[in-house]
Formats: sequence, structure tokens, C-alpha cells
Amino acid sequence: MDIQTICVHGCDKRYDNTGAIAVPIFASATFAHPGVGESTGFDYSRAQNPTREHLEHTVAALEGGVGAMAFSSGMAATTAMMELFSPGDHIIATDDLYGGTYRLFDNISQKNGLSFSYADTVEGIEASITPATKAIFLETPTNPMMCVIDIAAVAQMAGERRLLLIVDNTFLTPYFQRPLELGADIVLHSGTKYLGGHNDTVAGFLAVKDEELSERLRFIAKTTGAGLSPFDSFLIIRGIKTLAVRMERAQESAQAIAHWLQGRDEISTVHYIGMPEHPGYAVSCRQASGFGGMISFSAQDEETAVRILERVKVIQYAESLGGVESLMTFPAIQTHADMPVEQRVARGIDMRLLRLSVGLESADDLIADLRQAVQC
Repeated sequence: MDIQTICVHGCDKRYDNTGAIAVPIFASATFAHPGVGESTGFDYSRAQNPTREHLEHTVAALEGGVGAMAFSSGMAATTAMMELFSPGDHIIATDDLYGGTYRLFDNISQKNGLSFSYADTVEGIEASITPATKAIFLETPTNPMMCVIDIAAVAQMAGERRLLLIVDNTFLTPYFQRPLELGADIVLHSGTKYLGGHNDTVAGFLAVKDEELSERLRFIAKTTGAGLSPFDSFLIIRGIKTLAVRMERAQESAQAIAHWLQGRDEISTVHYIGMPEHPGYAVSCRQASGFGGMISFSAQDEETAVRILERVKVIQYAESLGGVESLMTFPAIQTHADMPVEQRVARGIDMRLLRLSVGLESADDLIADLRQAVQC
């Protein structure tokens, strides 16, 4: 079935006989047993709820996995996933990561006995492998520098060494990129972003291609208790219905905006993976069917960056991304504020860098808004 149809209809499992087109919100914490030792398949909503189950089956179908788990946030999903590892284990991650992921790794996971190395190329990842390495964690494209890593090449390397390959697919979503089909073992999402798509719900997902791994993660999710609520599950189901058309529209506008930014003297660098001159363009064309709606760019100086943030009107200065409203973020003092300054600057996350999530407004209006903001 085409992915656009899966977005609209979700999984084929139904939970009532009323003919309701929308999936019902099962606002029940617990479920009655038909008899001793018998179950309807639902016992307690921390373990599973029909609305959440429908969403999980939908996400699994979109990613081409055998199972998926829905969590109360992207960081809840990441935190649960880290319970797969034990003290002494080593994990290699891409050098450019969402700041919250760095914060988790540096402040929680290391405290729990895990160690981390960071690399920005396939060769760098391979050189970082040690006897204690258990997994490789990729963002591609990365947040916020839009770097691209060859998923299939890393998957081959990981498979030869029996390492787990985890890919954060938040930016491109399964509509444009399907890491499990490229060899990944686990796909991670902040469902708050494009899957929800309306800046009104916080959620996270793990999707997997192996039954045993799915069962391990489902046990962790049930035990740690950060499953997504029925109402929030309903909102994400609703959001996914328009995922295909939103991704296409955001990409179309992002391409126009990226080219406009590239022609401005006030902008020194534009990072958009859909531009042929982007260093990851060729890899993107091989492993993804689209380029998405995320752009990062550097202003000519700090004063220009601040002026843009304070003067945009249609675009809103706010954290997050992937919604119908266009949002601009200042990574150095927002998403990556907890990273040491020297590490941020080394990665290019300085006080000139801005990140733009292109929404569904008119591209002409967004460009006009940026034009009036950049002008002195």
C-alpha cells in the first residue's frame, strides 16, 4: 500500500462496531477481564491502550517495521531506548545532535556507566569502534547543521560487527526516508514535530524491524511507564493523516526560501540538503525521496541574527519544528544551550546560526517576512 494511503487510513485494526471514521479515544485507565485468566488484550493503559495501539501500528507500517512504541515525548523514547544498554557499554553518535540528546548522554547516561564517542563521517565512526561498542546513533540530517550520513554504509559496518544501528528520523519522517529499509535496527522520532504537525502535542516513537528487539523495548516501555496518553495518541493519528501533503508543501517552500537566502549579502551560509552544492546532496538523493522543510543559516554577524529573530512577524521565534506554523530557533541559546560553548562553536553552532522550520504559509509571504527582517 502506498505510504500516502497509510498516512490517511493508518492500520487496519478496528476497535468498535459503530462505523466511526475517526479512531475513538479510549479514555480508560483500566479494562475489565472477561474471566479469571482471560483478557480482552487490554488490561491497564500504562501497558497498552487501544488508541495508542492503533497509532503504534500506523507508525510501524509507515517505517516498514514489525512494531513501534509511542512515548510521552521524544526524549522519553530516547531515555527508554538507552535502557537496552548496561554499564561499561560504549555508543558512537554523530557529532552534530539535538541538544537534548547530548544533555541526556552527558548528564544521565554517562552517570549510569555508559561512554560515548562522536564522529561526523562514516570513516570516523568506524575508527571509533572499540570492543565495548554496542551501538551507533545517527541523526541524518543532523540538528541543527543539516549534515548527512550514509545510513546504508553505516548499517553494513554495524551489521558486520553486530552493533545496533539507531537512526533519528525526525527531520525527514518515513514519508521521505525509511532507515529500517536501509539497514537500521531502531528508528527514533520526536512525534511532536512532523508526525503531529500542528505544534499542539508532545510525543515520541521507537520503531523496530526485529520481533525480539520489539519485545524488549515494549517491556521497557511498560516498566518505565512513559507511554503516550489516549488523547495525545488521537492527536498524533490526526496529524499523520496529512503528513504527506504537509511534507511536500514544506519542502517546496523550503527550496524557494533556501535559494532566496543564498542570494542575500546579510546571510553568509545556508545549510539545506536540497541544494546541489550541499556536501550531503548526493547521499541524500540515494537514501531519501525528499529533502524536507528544515533550513539552517548563518547571518553575517550576531547583530543581524538578533535583528532577524526580533523582527520576523509571520515566522515565529520559538523552539520546536515540523508544525504548520513556520518557526525560527536560535540554537546557541535554545536547543543547544546546555552544551559547553567551545563544543558548540566547534560544531558551527555560534551566535550567528539560526534554524528555520518552514511551515505551510505562502512561500512568498515567508520570503517577504525574511526580507523585511534582514534589512537594516
